[in-house]
Amino acid sequence: MHCPWGEKALGGYLGADRARWRAYDACALLDDGARVSEILVDQGTADDFMQEQLRPELLEAACARAGVPLTVRRQSGFDHSYFFIASFIEDHLCWHRARLSYLPATT
Repeated sequence: MHCPWGEKALGGYLGADRARWRAYDACALLDDGARVSEILVDQGTADDFMQEQLRPELLEAACARAGVPLTVRRQSGFDHSYFFIASFIEDHLCWHRARLSYLPATT
C-alpha cells in the first residue's frame, strides 16, 4: 500500500478505497492481527525496484512489530528477472512443503 506499484495495482484492482486494500497488503494484515508461523523472502541486491517499489524494510518492520519470524535472504547480484525466480523457486517450494504438515515428504 505504501509504494507507487502497490498503489497502482491495488487501486486498479480494488478501486480508490484504501481501506479495502488492507486485506491484500502483507504489512497491513500483520498490523491488523494476522499471524503466520514464519515468512521467507528472497531479495536480489541488484533489483532496481527494491528501494522505491518493493521496500522490504516495511515487511521487516511489520514482522518485528507482530513478532512474526522473517527471513530475508539478500541474494548478491540478482535483479528482478526470471533468472532470479528460477534460481530460488525450488528452495521456496521445498520451504513451503516442509511447513504444510498434510503433505507427505518426498525423497
